[in-house]
Amino acid sequence: MQMILDGLREALRLLVTLDPEVVRIVVLSLKVSGTATLVALLIGLSGGVALAFLRFPGRDIVVAAVNTGMGIPPVVVGLFVSILLWRNGPLGMLELLYTPTAMIVAQVVIATPIVMGISLAALQALPEKLRWQAVGLGASRLQTIWILVREARLPLLAAVMAGFGGVISEIGASIMVGGNIKGYTRVLTTATVMETSRGNFEIAIGLGILLLLLTFAVNATLTKIQQRKRPR
Repeated sequence: MQMILDGLREALRLLVTLDPEVVRIVVLSLKVSGTATLVALLIGLSGGVALAFLRFPGRDIVVAAVNTGMGIPPVVVGLFVSILLWRNGPLGMLELLYTPTAMIVAQVVIATPIVMGISLAALQALPEKLRWQAVGLGASRLQTIWILVREARLPLLAAVMAGFGGVISEIGASIMVGGNIKGYTRVLTTATVMETSRGNFEIAIGLGILLLLLTFAVNATLTKIQQRKRPR
């Protein structure tokens, strides 16, 4: 119990003093995971819309792959992204390994199936008659899709929150492709693991609390947007 109290005090100290290293870590965590979530939203929402409204051979296999990807271990993603970006790998000439960009790539791979799977489920849950009403009123295909996406905006925001939560808290892929380099690729999760391995449990708990606060702040903002226009 004393260790937890010491961790709370350490978290408060880090917040009050605005330690430069901690500020860099928090900013990089938000930058990497925020960028990854936005990219995953573009890819995942587009893919979810396509899977919801298009019928093609092998669609069931693609949907099964997306659902499987929603639970893929981050360490497996880190392994394959590392292989791709390794010096002798297919994309080694880009020299992206152990950079924030590599971390973003890995987190996009993690978040995209989450966003796509929830988007697909949200769009498929809409009443079928809503689609036909839009078509009956003369809406084009793109206009119909836009209407349906707007109707599903609340669960789609939940997809964004789930995607962000999945990447801001992951550790395996970030260490494997980022290397936890001080001042360059060190984020809150990798810093917490490092301090724990060093036996600095108070600092580790403090960093963990900062991670929880950051995640809560982002999700609270998205939740406020989501609930503000909640249907009555």
